[in-house]
Parts: sequence; C-alpha cells; structure tokens
Amino acid sequence: MNIYLDHGATTPCDKAVVDKMLPFMTDVFGNADSLHSFGRQSAKAVSQARQDIAAVLNCQPNEVYFTASGTEADNWALKGAALMRKKQGKGNRVIISAIEHHAILTAAEWLKKQGFEVIKLPVNDKGIVEIASLEQVITDDTAVVSVMYANNEVGTIQPIRELCKIAHKHGALFHTDCVQAVPYLKLDVKDLGVDMLSISAHKFYGPKGVGALYIKNGVRIEKLLHGGEQERAQRGGTTNTAGVVGMAEALKLCVANMDKNNKHIAKLRDHFESRVLKEIEFVRQNGDRQNRIPSVANFSFEFVEGEGILMLLDFSGIAVSSGSACASGSLDPSHVLLSMGVPIEIAHGSIRFSFGKNNTMEQADYAADKLVEIIARLRQMSPLFNLKKGEVHNV
Repeated sequence: MNIYLDHGATTPCDKAVVDKMLPFMTDVFGNADSLHSFGRQSAKAVSQARQDIAAVLNCQPNEVYFTASGTEADNWALKGAALMRKKQGKGNRVIISAIEHHAILTAAEWLKKQGFEVIKLPVNDKGIVEIASLEQVITDDTAVVSVMYANNEVGTIQPIRELCKIAHKHGALFHTDCVQAVPYLKLDVKDLGVDMLSISAHKFYGPKGVGALYIKNGVRIEKLLHGGEQERAQRGGTTNTAGVVGMAEALKLCVANMDKNNKHIAKLRDHFESRVLKEIEFVRQNGDRQNRIPSVANFSFEFVEGEGILMLLDFSGIAVSSGSACASGSLDPSHVLLSMGVPIEIAHGSIRFSFGKNNTMEQADYAADKLVEIIARLRQMSPLFNLKKGEVHNV
C-alpha cells in the first residue's frame, strides 16, 4: 500500500484541472502578450483566470499578479514593499514572525544586508503570534509586517485581522503568506484587511510552477523581476498560460468543495491523532489542537530521530515530512518547533503528517499501525530510551 501523507509539501493535480490545462499546452499555445490571434486566445484565458481568482479573493482583477511560485510572491511582497517604503522615506524596519516559511525568512535576511532592521515576532508554545508582541515592537518607521495565515509545519492559524490593524495604525503595510491556508480557509482580502497576499497553486491540487500575489490598489512596491512588460509592467516573464488557467480552476474547485473536504480531512487526522496519542508513549503533539487547519498533525517522538522515522515509513510505502519541504536538505531541527519552545533533542524526533482529500480511513489506520511498529523498533535501539525504561544492564 502506498499512502501519501505529505500534502503540506505538495498536492496531486486534480484531473479536472489537468483537463482544463491541456488545450493551452497544445492547440492554444500562443504567447498571451502577442498581438495576433494566437496571442489573443491565450490572453483571453489569462484574463478569465485573473477574474476567477479575484472573485475568490474578493478583490479587483487588476490586483492579482501571476508569479512562478509562492516563494517568488513572498520575496516580491517583502522585498518590494520594504525597498519602496524606504525610497518613500517611510521607514526601514521589517517585522516578520519567527515561524515564517523560508521564503520570508531568507528574504528578510537579504533585506538586513541592505541595511534594514529586521525584527522577528515570537510565538507562544502553541505556535501562535500574540497580539501584544507586535504592539511592543512596532514603530512608525516600520515599512512592512509579514505574518503567515496558517503555518506549514504545525498548521496553526494566526490572528491576521488583528495584527493587520496594528500594522496599519502605525502606517506599515501588511503581507500574509496564504500558501498553506488556501485549501482550508476562506480568503477575503477585504475581511482580512491585508495589503498583499501570496498563494501557490500546487498546494491546492493545482499545477506546480505558478502562484499569485495580491497587491491592493494604491500600494506601490518595487519590481522583483525585470525584463518585460507582462503583468501590467510589474513582473517580467512570459505568462504561464496553462499554469494560470490550472490555478484558477483548482481554486474554484477548492472553494466549492471546501466544507466537505475539510470535514473529511479533519475526521481522518483526528482519528489518526487519537491512535498515536493512545498507542505510543513519550510523544508530544505540536501546535494548537483547536486553532489550526484540518490537515496537519505534527508529533515529536522522544528518543528517536525524525529522519529514521521518515525513512522507515517510506520503506512501508508512507510518505511524510520531517519539516518544511523547502528545508528538507537541512539536518537542523525545525525553526518552527524551536520557536515554540520544543527542546532541541525532542525537536529532532519530529514528523509532520499532512492529510488530503483523497486519503481514506483505511490509509489512516495503516499509517498508525506502521508508525507504532516503527517507533517501537527504533526505541529498542535507543540507549536513552532503554535507560528511561530501566532496561539498561551492565555487561
């Protein structure tokens, strides 16, 4: 049995989405910025996709800008806003949360090298930014604040509306990374009050290689990519027509089926979690059990290494993650868990299980069965665990 429980890393592309995209890979292949009939066909499809996405976000179509990924959208938002605000004499302070995706963390580090002051907001032990922490550090020379809506590792949902109001009170722009939020939470930019918002199609059963950035009308940010007049001269690069069409279709399907999918996914996750907590000792559940998206279950298993768990699960046909996919090449423990106060030795034994709409209860039980076996097997080889259980004897 092969089971995919890593939907936080990417999701399979819906067949309906693929079918919608295919004509734009073969018959309707024109460059959407060409003036001839081939180009106009593609341009019409791109325009419709922009309108469809704007309708979901509750914004104007000209506030939606297509990118190649959520990472590009995050970089453009943070760097572009900070650089423009500094040019306008409106401050050189950037505030982000300590548990942001690496796209925001590394963009902030780049800004720091350009002379910006970067402040990271702490989170509580549940992985949530507290309102008071922003109020304590924000000043009128803050250029931009960026806090993700839903965390990619533990699934916690942040108080975006309240944080956004504080930022605006001090004249700062507010950006939120919604890459993990899209399949599960309603995204209404007017309700949230944000100035910029990032999404990525492959996180909600769309194609890889396409994302979008909402930029509120009236907000000016510096360009990230130069070289063309695409996206109303704000983002150079040939439009990925098929990807854009696929993203719009995936987003519409996601919204139409959100309630049904959320209930199904949450039922699987909750069943899996109850078994893990009941059948495995010395396990820590990470994140807030109420204020979170329905897909993610993050556990730290004491006395074992996360990489060992991941590999043995993979050998059993179960795909999971030991953290963010974008940091999978690193042996360092999760910065998210460390920011939540999880001890480093426990953080090393952490695994993220992220369920999707196509998973079944049979798969959830199979994964739980194998996990129980694997943790027991690894702990048999752990001197620390044997010491804890009083099973170490002198030879």
